[in-house]
Amino acid sequence: MSERLRLDVAYDGTDFAGWAVQPERRTVAGVLTAELVRLFGSADGLTVAGRTDAGVHATGQVCHVDVTPSAWDRLGDSVVRRLAGLLPGDVRVHSVVPAPEGFDARFSALWRRYEYRVTDDPWGASPLRRHDTLAWPRPLDLDALNAAAEGLLGEHDFAAYCRRKEHGTTIRMVQRLHWARAVDGVLVATVQADAFCQSMVRSLVGAMLTAGDGRRAVEWPGSLLTRRERASEVPVVGAHGLTLVEVAYPADGFAERAEATRRLRA
Repeated sequence: MSERLRLDVAYDGTDFAGWAVQPERRTVAGVLTAELVRLFGSADGLTVAGRTDAGVHATGQVCHVDVTPSAWDRLGDSVVRRLAGLLPGDVRVHSVVPAPEGFDARFSALWRRYEYRVTDDPWGASPLRRHDTLAWPRPLDLDALNAAAEGLLGEHDFAAYCRRKEHGTTIRMVQRLHWARAVDGVLVATVQADAFCQSMVRSLVGAMLTAGDGRRAVEWPGSLLTRRERASEVPVVGAHGLTLVEVAYPADGFAERAEATRRLRA
């Protein structure tokens, strides 16, 4: 018998080799698991909504872990405060609560939303934002970026933008994709989909940026959706500009949603 907990997590990905545990490398899951075990005595099955790559950040990551009910009863509301004292400064756990029945952080999710920050200022990124903002060497046109984004919306085979995995599908539903200029002049791409393939967001952004700076037609990123293999001419932009900002879940029916997602991903 175990107690499943939902954790809401944020991290600066700069000094991490990604989310997943790797031998001899510092990862978010490795650091978090070590402190959860120290706190609860055991922590099984740490599962994340989106396995971010090396250098990618998160403000709205979600994961679940199974602990003994007695340990949860003993610690309860003190867990967030205790983790704040144990974890390094580049990882924060905002919330720890008992998960609803059937909850799976990965497979119960409805969608993930990312933001990618780019500056086209000639002096580059602000020193205080250099770890989460890409400096682009050419002026960018907002209207061209959004025109390029329109051709990527909807359900498609994104093989041209993904690293294909054996027995996995590259069909995804991109529900939201648009660009805006913030008050500081930084361009922010918002990308929301049911799920993402490895490097998919960074590839989409790279393709749109080449249209935004005028080197490609705005129709070019969408035209690649006819491909059934990775398009080598698509630039994969730096990981540091990407942040996972939100993961959405249904109000109930978590187990049913998880089962449906497993069938789809297979």
